[in-house]
Amino acid sequence: MLLLLISFSAFSQGQPDSSLTSAGLKALMAADSNLVILDVRTVAELEGDLGQIPNVINIPLQQLSERIGELEKYKKNKIAVICRSGNRSRRATKMLTENGYKAINVTGGMIEWRNNGY
Repeated sequence: MLLLLISFSAFSQGQPDSSLTSAGLKALMAADSNLVILDVRTVAELEGDLGQIPNVINIPLQQLSERIGELEKYKKNKIAVICRSGNRSRRATKMLTENGYKAINVTGGMIEWRNNGY
């Protein structure tokens, strides 16, 4: 819980490298009904072994700079960004934050999400 509070504190201060774990994401999903989850993996990865979190928005990292406008209606929402392991989502989080979005990176990505049984 303390780690979750620290993550929220850094997030609320607008740190571009804000992050939380998959457990933190699970808690945030329960606490914030307006949370947006952006999965920046490819469509093929969404259909792969790791699957996907229900109701995610999928914009692959390679397309995010051209498609960022699709997220404009969510600019006031928190956006949790996830990928396979946390590397692409970290880059996407930075891009979104630099463009005024309230983005937070999910460290460990879908690998950690599945390893934790979610």
